[in-house]
Amino acid sequence: MESSYKIELRNITKDFAGVRALDDVSIQVRPGTVHTLVGENGAGKSTLMKVLNGLYIPNKGTILIDGKETVFRNPIDARNKGIAMIYQELNYFSELSIEENIFMGKYPDGISRWNINWKKVRNRTLELLKSEGLDYDPSMKIKNLSVSEIQMLEIVKAISFNASVVIMDEPTSAITLKETELLFQKIEDMKKRGISILYISHKMDEIFKISDDITVLRDGKTISSGAASDYTTDSLISQMVGRTISNVYPKETVPIGEEILRVEHLSSDGLFEDINLTLHKGEIVGLAGLVGAGRTELARVLAGFDPISSGKVMLDGKTIRIRGIDSSIRQGIIMLSEDRREYGIVGVRDILENTTLADHCVNKDKFAGSKKQVSRARKLIQDLNVKTPGLDVEIQNLSGGNQQKVVLAKWLMLDTKVMILDEPTRGIDVGAKYEIYKIIINLAKQGCAIILISSEIPELIGMADRMYVMCKGRITGRLERSEFSQELTMKYAVGGAQT
Repeated sequence: MESSYKIELRNITKDFAGVRALDDVSIQVRPGTVHTLVGENGAGKSTLMKVLNGLYIPNKGTILIDGKETVFRNPIDARNKGIAMIYQELNYFSELSIEENIFMGKYPDGISRWNINWKKVRNRTLELLKSEGLDYDPSMKIKNLSVSEIQMLEIVKAISFNASVVIMDEPTSAITLKETELLFQKIEDMKKRGISILYISHKMDEIFKISDDITVLRDGKTISSGAASDYTTDSLISQMVGRTISNVYPKETVPIGEEILRVEHLSSDGLFEDINLTLHKGEIVGLAGLVGAGRTELARVLAGFDPISSGKVMLDGKTIRIRGIDSSIRQGIIMLSEDRREYGIVGVRDILENTTLADHCVNKDKFAGSKKQVSRARKLIQDLNVKTPGLDVEIQNLSGGNQQKVVLAKWLMLDTKVMILDEPTRGIDVGAKYEIYKIIINLAKQGCAIILISSEIPELIGMADRMYVMCKGRITGRLERSEFSQELTMKYAVGGAQT
């Protein structure tokens, strides 16, 4: 009898080092539908999809494709059965070209680099890029692309498999609204061709926009599963976190202190120009704008990653020189990068090492792993509710959201005057977001000045005291809290006149 489901996962259980990541989880995916998995970080969503993709072998349970029991020993087995996965952590070779990355492991007409039909590879790459509306040179190295551009190429790579099942783990976490709409159009096209999409997201608006069915996971267990129409935002959040979150943005009135940072006519060649802004103790200043507006570039200059071409930076009323990352950190300016894998974590090191790394580097006279460091690190990990059996776990084994919490803990180990948070809640579930918002508020209460960069305008409206909006490397809008609105923010983000 032919199955009415494309994919069935029955009673999947998976353990890691004595920790049960999946506990008797079952889902059923219909052909030509979007089946969305939701849950807090650490709920088991990505782990379950890695089981389906052949990356993990379950301790017990059954995988069925078109009603037939299937065993995957590795991702190649899964790919040969028509399953492709776009990982939350982008998988790419930065020194190789776009065409090499797209066709890595599946080159036509050859089994090694030396007898590949490169003309065919080039033509096929151009076809794929054109079909996705992307105008890139196939020979360009991946390292020269932005995070959002690499994310779009990962989507192209998955689609190139001609898969009947495509797993998308937070695919819109680093792409623009325009690129997101392009992705959703592609998903609709795939559904019409009978392709099933397993989708992981924390964004409520897109969950209800594209989902046909939803499964909620919590603590490695299936909480519920059904048609998207059976859920509301409130009911979904309640099932995800096991409690009701009445206020998504826990904004509090915090006394604003004296000016701590002033930027005057700051420029960096080819990145941004003539930036003027101020920041006060206890203040959360939002930095809004579309991808490519220059927000991250400004943050990188203030954090010492890139050089200043002209202008000046004043801290506590005195002009400072930022000679590099170490210089910036020592003067009390730190940055949490949007690219966690590249700049935030050392994947093969444990949580303790990642948490204490900055403290040890800045205070070189301190003994690494001292009782004081361990005690403080353990408290921060507990305060941030990082889901881990211990500090000796390699950080690469944590979920993306828990990795982000460890990165935040690393910077909280230091005495910081100005903290620049670049997309700090990207790819993090609503419960974990709430916890990080509370940490941000507590930092402000302690007198820390915060620059909050976010592509989610509601997040900035919910958390910021003031807001600057950037477009094409310039500040186009300055808004007080009483003036906040999505419409006005977007107007400045697309190049509206300066206030």
